[in-house]
Amino acid sequence: MNDGHHNALENMVKSFRVSDLQTLLASMGRSKSGLKQDLVGRALRLVQTEYSPELLKNVRQLYESRFPRTSGWLAARRPESIPVSYSSLSSAPSATSQGVEYLNGISKPIATPAPEVKLVPLPFYQTLETLLPPTELIAQNNETLQDSQCIFELTPSQADQIRNASEIRPRIKSIQVVLRICYTDSIGVQEDQYPPNIAVKVNQTYCHVPGSYPSNKPGVEPRRPCRPVDITPSLHLSTVTNRVTVTWGNFGKRYSVAVYLVRMFTASDLFNQLKLCSVESAERCRERIQDKLRFDPESEIATTGLRVSLICPLVKMRIGVPCRVLTCAHLQCFDAVFFLQMNEKKPTWTCPVCDKPAPFELLTIDGLLSEILKETSEEIEEIEYLTDGSWQPINDDKEKEKERERSDTPEYSMVDMCVPETNGHSPAHSSTSLSGKSGGASTAGGVVGGGPPVPPGGVVVDLTLDSSSEEEGGGGGGDSEDTDDSADSPAPKRGRYNYDKDLVTAY
Repeated sequence: MNDGHHNALENMVKSFRVSDLQTLLASMGRSKSGLKQDLVGRALRLVQTEYSPELLKNVRQLYESRFPRTSGWLAARRPESIPVSYSSLSSAPSATSQGVEYLNGISKPIATPAPEVKLVPLPFYQTLETLLPPTELIAQNNETLQDSQCIFELTPSQADQIRNASEIRPRIKSIQVVLRICYTDSIGVQEDQYPPNIAVKVNQTYCHVPGSYPSNKPGVEPRRPCRPVDITPSLHLSTVTNRVTVTWGNFGKRYSVAVYLVRMFTASDLFNQLKLCSVESAERCRERIQDKLRFDPESEIATTGLRVSLICPLVKMRIGVPCRVLTCAHLQCFDAVFFLQMNEKKPTWTCPVCDKPAPFELLTIDGLLSEILKETSEEIEEIEYLTDGSWQPINDDKEKEKERERSDTPEYSMVDMCVPETNGHSPAHSSTSLSGKSGGASTAGGVVGGGPPVPPGGVVVDLTLDSSSEEEGGGGGGDSEDTDDSADSPAPKRGRYNYDKDLVTAY
């Protein structure tokens, strides 16, 4: 690729919005998490180092969807490969003679099928049937607030499924009809994303849109994660036509809507699936540990152990069922039940240890840590994996003792020299008591450095202080030359502890 094309691609990438950058990175198999500056840097490195025809095509498609070449808003929002607009409910299908057919109330060109928009699979929703495939919301005029309409019918079998479904929670059926909205993009899979000012009305009844918060800033999308909208309570559970109206804010972004018949799962259902299908054996876990602790001749630090906490980083309680993500580099686990329950309430699917994506299909239960949790008492909060795949509990008291033994600085005690106050003032530290020229150690009622007797009493002398500190404190009982020498040549500074670099934590 020549420099001109290279610079053109880079400029295209720099003009992308966050959603465009995420789409590009996802289509090329890269992580799409992080701030905009991280996404831009990641995309630019992709352009600079891994240029390919596929990358060029994806960048150009995103750029042209953001900056269409045709003039006029309606022409720009309706390229040839995109369906035309939703027909209004009062419209008659008179355009059929012009080569347009009507399906579910949506007018589509016969010869130009819509690009295939794929919505990301959701762990708590199992798609049973597609009632309305992803179809773009098209503005009917230049107004900011738009109403797009569609119709669909349930078969008798589908209506019976919904009617006879059990309740997973009060008034929440296990079989539902849900409406999902996402960006109109055929590259990669799309996450649910509501447009601004969204409202959903089914058969003249407004439906609850979960997690949608009104904003006082025009054009601001509701915060993620956006969930499917349950429209089941407002449906005609018969062959009568169901009419759906989606109200949305037209601020230049493209959205598609789809309707599905789904089976709902709970956190308990997913936990049972996890126990049944995704448990890593204790032996395989040991092999993973040994791989991490295997000696690397290029490494300057020999790793002799890996520490793992038995406390869940989510709830700060002891882990019940240890779980981690297969693609994460760390061995630290979190509690599977709490993780699933939290994602049932707010589906972020992010690893609580390293903040990387943690999709349900990549979760696994750690068989080795499960055994360790059963064998250890509640008091043990941390363990250490060793190079041979074995493990040992970490005891805080023992660790403190080892730390004191490893310390280069001895533990000095405070000595009571039994020297009283002689003149009504706090006595100064005697430099002779620390000097090599002193005659001997002081005792109660004895002689300090061969000097005159000292009346009984007590003074505490910190023997860790050097002679320069004595001088600053006003001590004057010793040789002045000694104190000057010590001030000119201060004692070398030493760290309090020597940390063991051989022990690497598993976080």
